[in-house]
Amino acid sequence: MLKNKVSQQGATLVVALVMLVVLTLLVISAMRTSTTNLRIAGNMQMQEEASAAAQQAIEQVISNNFTTSPAASSVAVSIGGTTYTATITTPTCLGSTALQNSTPNLPEECISSGAAQNTGIVFASGAAAAGTSWCYAQQWEVQASVTDSNTGAAATVHQGVNLSVPAGTTCNGV
Repeated sequence: MLKNKVSQQGATLVVALVMLVVLTLLVISAMRTSTTNLRIAGNMQMQEEASAAAQQAIEQVISNNFTTSPAASSVAVSIGGTTYTATITTPTCLGSTALQNSTPNLPEECISSGAAQNTGIVFASGAAAAGTSWCYAQQWEVQASVTDSNTGAAATVHQGVNLSVPAGTTCNGV
């Protein structure tokens, strides 16, 4: 019996060392997983920031009268302390339709009849002004692309825009 007890004294040490190795491998695996998740979250944040910069560039372009002479441009946008350069392709007119004087919410300057009252749409008798107005409804597509050279994040945003424009505004797509 003494011989059996002596042969088992080293087994506890071997089992403890194996458990320590297994535990170390689990900790290393958990660290790698958390590092990967942190990188994924950071990349998603950079991607969303690039998309926001592209959208903000489009908003800057369409807030100006871009329909008079549509042209490609570059727009600087600052978000979160980083300045992005958005490349705007030439806005494309997809269609143009003459608006009628009876169109709801038509701006007063679009009414082609001098007899229309202050509402810009309806005569004093309550009848709608007849005929084609001095405005067109145009549908435009504006595209912005942003690439961050530091992180490699890139985004392209397409924005559709529906505008009332003065008659005679050219539509390059029609």
